[in-house]
Amino acid sequence: MPNKTKVSFAVPTNLKNELQEHVIKDGYGLRGKSKWISEAVESLFEYNEFLELISYSDEMYGFDQIETAVLDYSLKHKLDKAVVEIRKEFPTLEGVKSRIMRTAVLQRILRS
Repeated sequence: MPNKTKVSFAVPTNLKNELQEHVIKDGYGLRGKSKWISEAVESLFEYNEFLELISYSDEMYGFDQIETAVLDYSLKHKLDKAVVEIRKEFPTLEGVKSRIMRTAVLQRILRS
């Protein structure tokens, strides 16, 4: 049984382009995109206020691109638990998993 799973999420075109630029600039190469995204998600979960960061992503729009990352099952499990936490805190939010992934990517870009 493989220990990784694919996660797809919607992003605006400009965020997809910025993601590619930062993955390459940070030395991961195109094949290292999933690792870069995984590290971004792990980093997001370390912030105490990550729930609020995700709720702020309402300002984004134009999700016309799909991005895919391969995550370890342990990180996927953390992601699923975070979805439940967020739904408890913000029951009307939609697309929670995509919001988490977008927020993680955006926070890593902003903090680099």
